[in-house]
Amino acid sequence: MIKTELCELLNIRYPIFQGGMAWIADASLAAAVSNAGGLGIIAAMNANADWLREEIHKVRTMTDKPFGVNIMLMSPFADEVSDLVVEEKVPVVVTGAGNPGKYMKKWVEAGIKVIPVVASTAMARLVERSGATAVVAEGGESGGHIGELTTMTLVPQVCDAVKIPVLAAGGIADGRGIAAALMLGACGVQCGTRFLVAKECTVHQNYKNKILKAKDIDTIATGKRLGHPVRCLKNQFTRELFKQEYNSNISDEELEKMGAGALRKAAKEGDEKNGSFMAGQCAAMVHKEQTAQEMIEEMFAQAEEILNQANRFCK
Repeated sequence: MIKTELCELLNIRYPIFQGGMAWIADASLAAAVSNAGGLGIIAAMNANADWLREEIHKVRTMTDKPFGVNIMLMSPFADEVSDLVVEEKVPVVVTGAGNPGKYMKKWVEAGIKVIPVVASTAMARLVERSGATAVVAEGGESGGHIGELTTMTLVPQVCDAVKIPVLAAGGIADGRGIAAALMLGACGVQCGTRFLVAKECTVHQNYKNKILKAKDIDTIATGKRLGHPVRCLKNQFTRELFKQEYNSNISDEELEKMGAGALRKAAKEGDEKNGSFMAGQCAAMVHKEQTAQEMIEEMFAQAEEILNQANRFCK
């Protein structure tokens, strides 16, 4: 069985996080992943503290295992949510879309294990100095908001840059990805796209179907002109948005408005034309709906088999 320092650090069986996907990562999915031995995560997204409090209370009725909350630092409710996780004694906070520096002191003093998602060695060093427990090095293969570097290049550089544990994210959907991440120096992984089709995931069935039908070239990154690219599955919405990025007659504000609410349309309404179906480049590697437990056990069994055979390359 694969065990790393992350397992001891967070009291989890498998060194795997479920990504904090907005409009998708709710109490149902988080509890299922935690019960399966990973770290389930609730996405605070752009919701207020009242909504998040309900999800935290709900997840505690569904699991007695550790769980986390993902806080998107660009959220207009980031300040109140940052206080709520302290009040609720949330064991782990994962942050994204910004620098968590202004909140780190109170979180660390409250005993919260803070694990920011980073896309560069500079940010990894910065959050380490602020007291981060670990970091998630997320490559541009991932779904949603992405950085420039690939997982293959980012993870080893972050591992060299910091002394705290590093998780790998971006393009990981099976045991091969887990084994590769460990060989790059990571002590765990974070997966999002694979968990989109978990039976406990409450996302619209149209979203799951699009993941299951995806081919290797079916994702596209939009928003580069705005400075915050997002990877999604190709559809009418993403193709039009990509096209308008090169239209000098369209302002940045108009581009931003084009994307407003598109993720909710995909996740909650299943709008295949106008929704933003965020997914990683590994979507084509996801072939069936399973329980979160089946997914995790299958991935780690495959990773263990691969790692046990690795000595055949050394003579």
